[in-house]
Order: sequence, then C-alpha cells, then structure tokens
Amino acid sequence: MKPRHACLAFAAAVSLFATVDTARAEPLKNIVLVHGAWVDASGWKPVYEILVKEGFRVTMVQEPETSFADDVTAAKRILDLQDGPTLLVGHSYGGSIITEAGVHPSVVGLVYVAAHAPDVGEDESALGKKTPSVLGKTEGVIKVTPDKFTYLDPVQFPKLFAPDLPRERAEFVARSQVPAAAQVFSTPLTAAAWKTKPSWGIVAGGDQIINPDLERWYYERAKSHTTVIPGASHSVYESHPKEVAAVITRAARSIDQPATR
Repeated sequence: MKPRHACLAFAAAVSLFATVDTARAEPLKNIVLVHGAWVDASGWKPVYEILVKEGFRVTMVQEPETSFADDVTAAKRILDLQDGPTLLVGHSYGGSIITEAGVHPSVVGLVYVAAHAPDVGEDESALGKKTPSVLGKTEGVIKVTPDKFTYLDPVQFPKLFAPDLPRERAEFVARSQVPAAAQVFSTPLTAAAWKTKPSWGIVAGGDQIINPDLERWYYERAKSHTTVIPGASHSVYESHPKEVAAVITRAARSIDQPATR
C-alpha cells in the first residue's frame, strides 16, 4: 500500500473507532417501567418522579393484562418508541414480561423489583407453587370472574399487597384493581433476556404476594446484582421509592460506563 493510501486508511479507522467509542460512552437516558398484575402504571409515580429529577427519560407501559402475549406486545410497542439504549424494569408479574420482551434490541439491562424471572419453558404460576407465598397459602383471596379474570379480595388486599402504604392509598389501589386474565400467570416463556443481558434484582423482605425466597432464587440464578429491602411489602416501589429508584439509577449508570481500553 502506498504511504498516502495507508495514511488515509489509518485516519478512517481512527475516525470510525472514535465514533463507536463516543456512542458507547453516551449516557443511558431511557428507562421503561412495567407494572405487575392487578395494578396499573400509576403506582410507579413516586419512582418516576425521582428518576426524572436524575435526568432520565422515563416511560411506563400500561399493559392490558388480557393475555401474556398481549402484555409482551404492549411492552415491545413502548420499546419500539425509545430512541436509544434502554433499561427495562419490571415489578411482580412485570418481571415475566420484561424477561420475554427484554430480548428487544434496545434493551441493555433489566431490573427486577419484587418480581418473577422465569426461564424458557417455565411459568410463574408453577414456580410460585413450589415456593408458595402468604397469598398462595391463604384460601379465598384470589377471586375469579365468570370469564376467567382474576383479582384480589379488596378487603384483604391492603394487608397482603400493601401493608406498608397509608391505609387510604392501599384501599384505593384495592378498589382500582385491573383484573388479570388467569392465563397470564401460566403461560410458559419463550425467551429469557436475563441469560444474555445484565440484571439487577430487588427483594422485598416482607413480600406476601411473592415469597422473598423465590425472589432471591430467581436473582441468584440470573446472577443479578441483588438488593434486599428489609420489611418491604410487595408494594415496595410505592412504599420505598427512594431505595427502588437508587437501584435503577445505579443500574443505568453502571451500564453507562464505556469499556476501558
């Protein structure tokens, strides 16, 4: 190769490397939050407000809870709207959703908040029966409508789902439940994003909806960076928003870090 051509080739290579390195070093700004069963995305508001103040662009998914496929599609629809690398966060049943939807090319990391994290071929209903929660051991709390949608007994909801929320708020959430199709809990997963993407997990130490030991097991298997919030209920995202937002922020900023050369 002639000297002039060699110099041009070298300059082009350096320019390309610099462009790629700059893109990789660009801070992660997009965070997508996915709610769990029987509730809607409004419960994320305290966490949302903290993350926005930290400079993140935060979007919530309002999945319909009509089928697992519908809910995954709803999450992917929001992911398609993101303009760059995205951290995907799921609470409770939302953990199953982000596990399946997290293979989306925009997703660079996952955060599980008191959440399920099944593997391919698994479903959270079967896993929950192996390590039952207080809810699973308490008869009559899960109600089923004639068309096979589930909800929690509104009278028992506050003490099981949200005992660490103000009573008025817990009762409001109990009376504004989104009925979830029974099949959403027993649909086997076809993808497990935690196998190929970094993950973080929050154990709610006083969770009565998902056994905290099951949460720990999920996160250990996924090799997630795990944080335990002692005494926190299943509504940990509302009752401990600062701690939850701190984990999400750490995850986003650790993914930010460019690889050292």
